[in-house]
Amino acid sequence: MNNNQLEGTTTVGITCKDGVVFATERRATMGNLIAHKVAKKIFKIDDHIGATIAGSVAHAQTLMKYITAEANLYSLRNGEEIGIESIATLTSNILRSSPLYVQTLLGGVDNKGPGLYSLDPAGGVIKDMMISTGSGSPVCYGVLEDRYNEDIYVDEGIDLAIRAIKSAMERDAFSGNGIRVATITKDEGFKVLSEEEVEKKIMEL
Repeated sequence: MNNNQLEGTTTVGITCKDGVVFATERRATMGNLIAHKVAKKIFKIDDHIGATIAGSVAHAQTLMKYITAEANLYSLRNGEEIGIESIATLTSNILRSSPLYVQTLLGGVDNKGPGLYSLDPAGGVIKDMMISTGSGSPVCYGVLEDRYNEDIYVDEGIDLAIRAIKSAMERDAFSGNGIRVATITKDEGFKVLSEEEVEKKIMEL
């Protein structure tokens, strides 16, 4: 993840029985330089929707502002929260009309249950149960493919997401400087784990 292009970013999204888990590392790079050590790569879109980013910082910030505003407008106009599939379609339309150098994961919980989507810079949309993006994603997928199953709950998903990001940080030079985790459930909505909570989880793995 760097100030112009965030190709080094590693993110993970996991669909669980009771919600969605997102995890990212926190390193931002400019070529071989570590530009930032606490980069924000997980965003709250609404109380029931979250997103991760990889790509241009400016483009990512622009896209997050667009879809956050659209989700709020939808709620005001319709008196209900926007669905996960609907926000993914809306984001796809934004990317297709004005391509932004961003790969994003969108996920959350609506009246259909948990949902997770991956969107590429051209607006392509893929729904999946577990997804990883960025330079560390091959390592993440090795962990996810080995340990993920569709019957896990958020508490288990947190452990798995941390394990996947931690493995990527050990092998990918562009990923590092800690792990950030967020969960989305019907009861608690969007929640970011504290650094202390994440560190405790890491020590327990």
